[in-house]
Amino acid sequence: MTQQQAPIATAAISETKAPATGEKVVRAKKKKAVRQVPRGNVYIQATYNNTMISVTDPTGSVLGWSSAGANGFKGPKKATPYAASVVVKALLAKIADYGVREVSVFIKGIGGGRESAIRAFNLNGLNVLSITDTTPIPHNGCRPPKRRRV
Repeated sequence: MTQQQAPIATAAISETKAPATGEKVVRAKKKKAVRQVPRGNVYIQATYNNTMISVTDPTGSVLGWSSAGANGFKGPKKATPYAASVVVKALLAKIADYGVREVSVFIKGIGGGRESAIRAFNLNGLNVLSITDTTPIPHNGCRPPKRRRV
């Protein structure tokens, strides 16, 4: 009672088993149309524990992201300048199809990978147009706790 389906001529075919009957279901994945984005925005979050970088197009749609933890760094090594440069190389490999050539950089945080991430973007062939620091600064801070009565 099982029907064999002919494979569809596309680039990627995935086979899964149907949950109730156990027969194989062949589904073809759609080809993703890659658009060209010559200018983008880079958001770098450099904390004491990690360095996270994402690249977006001018409207804010994320083209790709990477972090030191996702690239195999563990513990305090995630916040080093070397880890930030490895993150940039991995990210540029992910977004190579989009054709990004110029970026505006927005940095948040005070971690060790701040400057080395920007330098790595510049060394790997991207033109850095502007650098903006978006680290939040408290103006007056939180309200202090009430005075202790003993």
